[in-house]
Amino acid sequence: MKIENAKAQMRKGVLELCILSILKNGDAYTSEILSGLKSVEMIVVEGTIYPLLTRLKNAGLLTYRWEESTSGPPRKYYVLTENGALFLKELDKTWNNLVNAVNQVISSKSTTHE
Repeated sequence: MKIENAKAQMRKGVLELCILSILKNGDAYTSEILSGLKSVEMIVVEGTIYPLLTRLKNAGLLTYRWEESTSGPPRKYYVLTENGALFLKELDKTWNNLVNAVNQVISSKSTTHE
């Protein structure tokens, strides 16, 4: 098994949580979302994020609006919906429980291996 594949799978598993968390702080267009992810070393390519944003929109967790830009074509700003905010709260709880459980397993000095 290659470590890069394992790392990529771990990142993919939390990408929805990260995107929704970014949008919790305000509307954003794709480049801003990508910058937010890259700033914390969650490297994601545009080809990955567009289908995910569409899936989140189709699930009713996001909506979007078009806004004119002074430096190019109009931008699509993604907005967290009320359902998206509720979904994010549940994901946050699950994430915190998962992190705590994994940390307990990793730091365990269990002597159950006999």
